Amino acid sequence: MPSGHGEHRWWVGGMICVLLTGCTQDVVREDHRALAQEQAQQTWLGGQVQQALAEHAEPDGFGLLANGQEAFAVRAGLIQQAQQELDIQTYLLGEGQTTSLVLSRLLTAAEEGVRVRLLVDDMGAVGQGERLAALASHPGIYVRVYNPVAIGRGHLFTRVLASVTNPAQQQRRMHNKLWIADNSVAIVGGRNLGDEYFDANDSRNFADLDLVAVGDIVPELSQGFDLYWNHDLAQPIERYHQVATNAWQALQDELDEWLNDNADSAYFSELRQQSRDTPPWETLHWGEAQALWDAPGKLAQSGTPDWQATLLGDLIANTQVTKRLTLISAYFVPTEDGVRRLTRLADQGVEVEVITNSLESTDAAVVHGAYAPWRQTLLEHGVTLYELRPEQEADEVDAEKEMRVPGASASALHIKAISFDDQLFVGSFNVDPRSVLWNTEVGVLVNSDTLMEAFHELVEVGRDPAISYHVVLDNAGNINWEFEHRGESQVLSDEPGNIWRHFNAWLSHAFRLERWL
Repeated sequence: MPSGHGEHRWWVGGMICVLLTGCTQDVVREDHRALAQEQAQQTWLGGQVQQALAEHAEPDGFGLLANGQEAFAVRAGLIQQAQQELDIQTYLLGEGQTTSLVLSRLLTAAEEGVRVRLLVDDMGAVGQGERLAALASHPGIYVRVYNPVAIGRGHLFTRVLASVTNPAQQQRRMHNKLWIADNSVAIVGGRNLGDEYFDANDSRNFADLDLVAVGDIVPELSQGFDLYWNHDLAQPIERYHQVATNAWQALQDELDEWLNDNADSAYFSELRQQSRDTPPWETLHWGEAQALWDAPGKLAQSGTPDWQATLLGDLIANTQVTKRLTLISAYFVPTEDGVRRLTRLADQGVEVEVITNSLESTDAAVVHGAYAPWRQTLLEHGVTLYELRPEQEADEVDAEKEMRVPGASASALHIKAISFDDQLFVGSFNVDPRSVLWNTEVGVLVNSDTLMEAFHELVEVGRDPAISYHVVLDNAGNINWEFEHRGESQVLSDEPGNIWRHFNAWLSHAFRLERWL
């Protein structure tokens, strides 16, 4: 009998399944819809928003969240204030003190009757599967991963290895970032879940930007969330990680113990000093807006999508600019077509400026290598370039308008924002081929005079020579980096950055990786 061979094959198959950690479980997948507006208005948040809206003629209100700790405090507050529903969409779910607090409060909210929906890109959930499945074992919490693979889920190496047979799936990611509480208050922007996005990391933090929003724009964003949540690419985490019934209780105990042990940390102590009773909409900028997102099925398309059918393509096609265009992008890869568009605008008299990372500050030197070769052409046509420095010295900058990151030894830009004359777009996409072609993204396009004023104040901070290099051409046409050190103006003729960073930047240019970055 061949039973020995069969048992051997079963044992090998079982070992492979264990090593790659991802055998699929049978799980019922239900469609869910956002809280109806009639119900949303009956919640405490909904009532507060309705009262604020009644005092303004404009349909929407917005606040800029540039300070990382403030951005986290608003999120933590919304979890506590929600009474019916919390919807969270993120590309990355990192570890750390802020994530631990969020997960603990989500469990507490669920215990109080709040329905929680957490949608994470599958790549951003690598190594977090069992924890997320334990979270989802609570009857009021639903966790789904977007564009998942069934194997290799325990570690980044095995996750990449599992995608070898279908590299296109590995390349295409859900990059959206969105928070919605009781379908009444939303946060959209560049921040994932992780300490480095909320000024909570001791070594490196990101300068980032979100919009907190109320009004007609919120149910629009909820509609987009529902489309992603109910799409076939969004699968329950329990299909790939089996946990014990009520495993959330052990997770809650673990989180509570950790939080109790770290309750007196400097970050949590400062967080407690911020008022949680003052609604974030009391100082909002009022106007009207449009929610924009990529089609959820973009990741399932074969071949390269038509860029004009993407979020950025739609934004460019329907947004006119005649006076001023400001791009703030953590990863700026303009490509030949983008350079042609930017230089044409500059030649027509439009004031075009770009703020991005320097080679020193970026966390992806290979991406910087696809941007650097275009600087000469951009500068020759009058495009203004600023590159954020990793070690900043602007101690006198108003903290409420900061683009810098205090308290860390190094910082990097992570903002994704574009202003077109009198309109402002804030969202999740960078000005690069990855965001245009391979990722899905979400954002909001706003018309608000006072919001634009606040944004330009932020841009002015980004131009500070103690924060950023001003990239210019000297009289001989060579690129220089102007900045300020200890109050004195200085100029570099060689691009700052160590040999390893220069080498990685060179690689992307040498191997023509621009299209994939």
